[in-house]
Amino acid sequence: MALLLYLAATLLVLVSLAHSYLGERFILMRLFKRDNLPQLFGSSDFTIRTLRFAWHLTSIAWLGFAALLIALASPGFTSATLLHITALTFALHSLLALGLSKGRHWSWILFAVVSVLLAVAAM
Repeated sequence: MALLLYLAATLLVLVSLAHSYLGERFILMRLFKRDNLPQLFGSSDFTIRTLRFAWHLTSIAWLGFAALLIALASPGFTSATLLHITALTFALHSLLALGLSKGRHWSWILFAVVSVLLAVAAM
């Protein structure tokens, strides 16, 4: 069973990297060249930043799932391990949303709270 979990995790890592790189190169960059993007908060900058972090959040989630599968394959897997990995995944979500939206998209607060709650629950 462990081999299957490692293979699945490897595929998730690969698809995550491909998703971010190829999406940035072939979808987002082309989309952002358009002159008819919605102008939220007075410009299209917020729209571009929101689309970018939302796109890459998917990749981070897949990396979190890969980490969970690797941990599950480990003989020392515990519920605390699951909580730590999930807390870290949401901390990364929070940082990405905070950084790319310059704090203007409030999802970073929700992700940070989820991360802290899970980290405390793991204690």
